[in-house]
Amino acid sequence: MKQVAALDDDFELLADGSGVDPECVELDLNEWDAFSLEAALEVRDDAGGGEVVVVTVGDEESEDALLSCLAKGADRALRIWDEELQGADPLAVARVLAAAVAREEADLVLCGVQSSDAVNGATGVALAGYLDLPHVAVVTRLEYDVIRCTATVERELEGGLVEVLRVCTPALLTIQTGINEPRYATLRAIKQARDKPLEVTTPGELGVEEAALVAAAGSRRRQLRPPERGVAAEMLEGTPAQVAARIAEIVHERMTG
Repeated sequence: MKQVAALDDDFELLADGSGVDPECVELDLNEWDAFSLEAALEVRDDAGGGEVVVVTVGDEESEDALLSCLAKGADRALRIWDEELQGADPLAVARVLAAAVAREEADLVLCGVQSSDAVNGATGVALAGYLDLPHVAVVTRLEYDVIRCTATVERELEGGLVEVLRVCTPALLTIQTGINEPRYATLRAIKQARDKPLEVTTPGELGVEEAALVAAAGSRRRQLRPPERGVAAEMLEGTPAQVAARIAEIVHERMTG
C-alpha cells in the first residue's frame, strides 16, 4: 500500500523545484490500495484462515495509512524506510518490496493498479518481475481456491472486453477500483489497531544494498515547475458553419505559419 498526497486547491512548489511544499498536501491511503486491501481480507475470510500483511515504503507519516489498514482488519504491518529512498522511483520501490515479500513467502500478493498521485501503474508489475511471479494486471474480479492454490480472475481489456484467467499461486495481482466495497473501520477497531504488530525496517536489514537501489532506479525527478504560459485561448462564436470555418483557418495558419 501507499500513502498518497492530494494537492490543495492552492499549492506552492519548493524553491529548488524538487517537489510540492509538504504544507500544501493532504495525506491519505491510496484509493486503489483500499480496494486491494479489501480483496485480501475477503480472500482470508473466505479461506477460513491465513494472514493479511500490509507493506509500505514510506517515512513515519505513512504509519497513519498502515494503522488504517490494521483497523480495517489486516493482521500485521511492515514499514520500510531509509533516507536514501526519498524520491525513489517505482522500480526502486519495487526492488525493496521484493525483498520484503520474499521474506514473508507470501501466497498471494495484491497491489493497487496505480497510485492517485504519481499514476505510474508500474510498481506492481515491476514487483512481479523482480520476484519472477506470474501476474495479472487490472483485476476486476477475484476468486481464490485455497485447496488447488489457484486464483481465477477477470481483468479489463480495451473496448470493454473482459478476460478470464486462472493462475497458480504464488502470484501477483494488481487490483482495480470497483472490484468490491471497502469496509469501514469501527471506532473500537481503530483503537485496537495500535496493539497490532507494526514492524519498521530498512532496505539494508532486508538485504538490499544502496548500490542495488541505484541500479534498480529507472528514472529520477530533475525538476518540477509550472508549465510555461502560451498564447491565450481564442473563444469562437457564431453558427456551427462559422465556427467550423474559423477552425479550418486556424489549422491552416498553424500548419503554414
